[in-house]
Amino acid sequence: MKPTLLFRGPVKTRSGYGSHSRDLLESLYQMNMFDIKIDSCVWGSTPMTALEKDNLFHQWIESNIVNSFEGLPEIYVQVTVPNEFRRFGKFNIGITAGIETTIAPKDWVDGCNRMDLIIATSNFSKEVLLSTVYDEKEKDSDKLIKQHKIEKPIEVLFEGADISIYNDVINKDFKLDIKENFAYLFVGHWLKGNLGHDRKDVGMLIRCFVESFKDEKDKPALVLKTSSANFSVKERESFRKKIKEIVGDVKNPPSIYLLFGDLTNNEMNDLYNHPKIKSMVSITKGEGFGRPLLEFTMTGKPVIASNWSGHKDFLSIDNSVMIGGKLTEVDDSAVDTFIIKGSKWFTANYNEVVEVLKLVKKDYNKFLTKSKILKEENKNNFSLSKMTEKFKSIITPFVVIPQQTKLILPKLNKVKQNG
Repeated sequence: MKPTLLFRGPVKTRSGYGSHSRDLLESLYQMNMFDIKIDSCVWGSTPMTALEKDNLFHQWIESNIVNSFEGLPEIYVQVTVPNEFRRFGKFNIGITAGIETTIAPKDWVDGCNRMDLIIATSNFSKEVLLSTVYDEKEKDSDKLIKQHKIEKPIEVLFEGADISIYNDVINKDFKLDIKENFAYLFVGHWLKGNLGHDRKDVGMLIRCFVESFKDEKDKPALVLKTSSANFSVKERESFRKKIKEIVGDVKNPPSIYLLFGDLTNNEMNDLYNHPKIKSMVSITKGEGFGRPLLEFTMTGKPVIASNWSGHKDFLSIDNSVMIGGKLTEVDDSAVDTFIIKGSKWFTANYNEVVEVLKLVKKDYNKFLTKSKILKEENKNNFSLSKMTEKFKSIITPFVVIPQQTKLILPKLNKVKQNG
């Protein structure tokens, strides 16, 4: 009899946490160690449309979603931000992409300490969680009463790329309506924050791109695959307006394309591999992992990214293009319940961004040679199957698997009857 495992996560949502939840479930399914039941939850206002009807694994997910669970599962796995962690099983595992800044909120520390084991997606996230300490002091004497820090063990489990989906195969039927033959691709949410202060730093990426190529005759393009939480017409028009404001009065600027809408995983790989898409670029201020960056490396094309935070686990300095910069305090316009006031994150050296964009286009083949090496490294070390192997090695020591034992009865002597 297999031990019961209750999995809570936003498994139906089109979100980073939704994708990670489905991958974790696939790993658990492949292990064949547990009787798995699923508690599906929402993730903000992201669409609940990720499960595909003709996908057999998605059908399995749907068939194992429960509305209630009686008793205590042997293992409880919750995939979310740590302030939401709750104990619900005999052994409780909290899985989080972690943090994008230098300090985790106090309620994250408390949430982690409610669980028996924490799993973060990157070494960066683990280090920030472990280094976050809050001092509790007496009001009058300023005497230290207690230090609040994470006391529970933290393991690192990367988000593996499914190389049966993410690879270097070109789909000739996938159309991308851009006139330029050389395009940079950005993939990610355009979140709150003034210019230069949103977490992905999309606004300054646009400004740097325009500055790089405004005076060139053979201009490349920038393709922005972005949204905030939904794909409404109102949001699309808001983004178009922001792009025009950032470009400003630049005469004859390079083309910027807004790719807005819902793409499947296979369509995303088709986008990554389109012959006109030559490189992915992100000057993000911080990533707990950076899933699209890993997926794109499977094409063998160059990646340009900030030299800080979670994606450094799989973007090597030798075979990708890492942008320098410095840590700066989070601006008030970007502060929320997770990105807290007083914490810091990365701000790219924008002059370097301008020069690097030019250099990658100019010496593309040199960078392509290195990125092909990175593709092979990441296929071997950061695939979904490798993630499953590591997940199993992390979880197995904490699981008691019921074993069938052979019942051995004592031998009885035959009793002779008189008469």
